[in-house]
Amino acid sequence: MSVNLAAQSEKSYKKVVNSWAMYDWANSAFATTIMAAVLPVYYSSVAGATLSGNKATSYWAFTTTAALLITAFLAPVLGAIADYSGAKKKFLGFFVVMGVFATAMLYFVSTGDWLMASIFYIVGNVGFAGSDLFYNSLLPHVAKAEDIDQVSTRGYAFGYLGGGLLLAVNIAMIQLMSDGELAARLSFVSVSIWWAIFTIPLLRNVKEPPASRRAEESANPVKAGFSRLVTTFKEIRHYRQLFIFLIAFWVYNDGIGTIIKMATIYGAEVGIDQSILIGTLLMTQFVGIPFAFAFGWLAKRLGTKRSIYLGLAVYTLISVGGYFMSQGWHFLLLGFLVGTVQGGSQALSRSLFGVMTPKAKTAEFFGFYGMSSKFAGIIGPLLFGVVGVIMGSSRLSIVSIVIFFILGGYLLSRVDEEEGIRVAREEDAAMAA
Repeated sequence: MSVNLAAQSEKSYKKVVNSWAMYDWANSAFATTIMAAVLPVYYSSVAGATLSGNKATSYWAFTTTAALLITAFLAPVLGAIADYSGAKKKFLGFFVVMGVFATAMLYFVSTGDWLMASIFYIVGNVGFAGSDLFYNSLLPHVAKAEDIDQVSTRGYAFGYLGGGLLLAVNIAMIQLMSDGELAARLSFVSVSIWWAIFTIPLLRNVKEPPASRRAEESANPVKAGFSRLVTTFKEIRHYRQLFIFLIAFWVYNDGIGTIIKMATIYGAEVGIDQSILIGTLLMTQFVGIPFAFAFGWLAKRLGTKRSIYLGLAVYTLISVGGYFMSQGWHFLLLGFLVGTVQGGSQALSRSLFGVMTPKAKTAEFFGFYGMSSKFAGIIGPLLFGVVGVIMGSSRLSIVSIVIFFILGGYLLSRVDEEEGIRVAREEDAAMAA
């Protein structure tokens, strides 16, 4: 009987873990088709076709910046409110509905509708980032402490597969249909349907963590949320290891974000064919699947921090290799290397942060994590651009990104993860008492 109960319990645990990971499969369709591949081109060539000069590119930059800033500033407050009210799944569901609706509305964007496209993209991006915050905050509640690295990397692997599959379908549809504009609009609808359907397993099978209200807190969840943020800032020294890690993550993730955002345009500048650029983007998605799992395996043997160091070392090689890139196969090789470390390094960063986070404050702290990840990629592209202007070429720009991996790795070395875990567990015990 006990064996059967244990097997049933393990089966139930795997079901919950897979249901949680499926949300990465669901929302990665937005990241690949809407954020990275199809909508930016559609915005430039269709929605912004009536704009003169480089205004379409500039307006797209303003649009993405606005979406980033909104989500960055909302994240910590929303997280604190969700912890107080015990409503992580409800908040996740609300933001999914927002994102799905706005993404579907992109279907109606046609020639000259750049403002409509910007508004719907901003709303959709807020839905994407807001739901991702609460999805990440569920990780410490879903995963066992000894499995958190493997569960986090599983989520990234599912995301690579789901986002890559739908992107492949959408690119094929755009290539094969005679009306490319209609095909692009249909791809936006496909993302909204995909996102909605594959969110259902999480909503059905993952339990809502209990609220973490304190007797002295206001009954008003908004007021209590702001009060918690003030308290957290006052007590930041108590979470010193978590704070140092956030800074380290912000620095090295800025480098990762810069490579992701600038790779395609840099490749085009040095003469890489567009078909190779798009093909490499797809390849990176599928290469990331086995290597995300591999980083989960690696973390058990080398440790989480050492595995992240390995990822940062590979990114350093990618930046240096970018200086010498001149042919299509060079770009393919560097894209392959990105695929080997992108998901794994980010997944292990998420799990390391999660294991040092008190369970009563997961949404609040992951709000700070989300804010850090949104601001990551601002300074890197700025440095990339400044170096390019000064030197007259982007070759030294790509090499300059190395500083983020070196400095981020150094700051990560200053994190005492055992001390961070101890503080988190002590607070969990105090809340349970």
